[in-house]
Amino acid sequence: MEFLSAETEALSPSATRAEPARRPTNSPPPASAARTNAALIALAFTVLCYELIGLPLLLDAAGGPTLALLATLAPVVLATPIHWGLIHEGIHGQLARDRRVNEWLARALSIGLAMPFDAVRFGHLMHHRFTREPFDRPDVHDTHDASGPRWRRRVAYYGRLMGGLYLAELLLPLLAFMPARIARAIIARGVGAHGHEGVQVQRLFANHATDPVRRRRARRDWLASLALYAASFVLYGKAWPVLLAAMYLRGLWLSLADNLPHYGVALDEPGRARDFRVPRVLGVLLMNHHLHRQHHLHPTLPWTALPALAHAEEAAGATARTGYLAAALRQFKGLQPGVDPG
Repeated sequence: MEFLSAETEALSPSATRAEPARRPTNSPPPASAARTNAALIALAFTVLCYELIGLPLLLDAAGGPTLALLATLAPVVLATPIHWGLIHEGIHGQLARDRRVNEWLARALSIGLAMPFDAVRFGHLMHHRFTREPFDRPDVHDTHDASGPRWRRRVAYYGRLMGGLYLAELLLPLLAFMPARIARAIIARGVGAHGHEGVQVQRLFANHATDPVRRRRARRDWLASLALYAASFVLYGKAWPVLLAAMYLRGLWLSLADNLPHYGVALDEPGRARDFRVPRVLGVLLMNHHLHRQHHLHPTLPWTALPALAHAEEAAGATARTGYLAAALRQFKGLQPGVDPG
């Protein structure tokens, strides 16, 4: 029986809880946003080349790690939100004005960060469609939905927060090398079928995991990332722990930031997400990820359009935004009590 692709279903206007967007889904970004994205793409690839090629060559020339060279990892890690933000724009078709270029760039950026683009894109679109449904609430312990004792869920939560999410993304493409029926069973069990939409969510994830085209792309992209990082580890030689540390720190940020705008958010909050306050220069560094509520309400707008929406909302007397760093630390309070999706 034929069925719509998960990506198409996830973008269906009837499926989203967001307010109507101002432009059609996957329409090209404005020229100003495209130019800004081009500059940030150049920056992201430059930082990646330094991490994988430049730094090991400098370490070799210096005879090993020095404090000055290790300090250069700071800008590498700080560029991670930009790298992910560009992939995120590519997921929403806002990275480049040409659709094929948008896809190619987003996939290349994902390979550079060793993230499976098709899986990340699908998961993110499902996150938009089913925001804060049981599969999308890693911070919630619900006795009706969660399997196993609370301590196990707590360990899993903190493990996810401290880099486990990125580790899972690194290993996820291995499912594409397994028989499709085994991959389907693993994904179905991992996602579960909890809540009112649970059966549909489980079906969509399982169908995506067994789609032949996506499985081929997952294998190709994973092998490309493996070759890229294997070559870099060879370049680092005895200093290989430096590359491992860089990968972990980048993965730590990705894991900490993933659920940050949704932590402790009630199901009746608009967009089921929150906006936060940061200095303007950090807003660029985060590619306005701190305005995630605006993104959920207007998912087809480029990241450069979000500040104006947030300012207009504030001028209208909306609730004041809290600090981004404080929100990041608040996640360490741990699991939240379960909620009734209604």
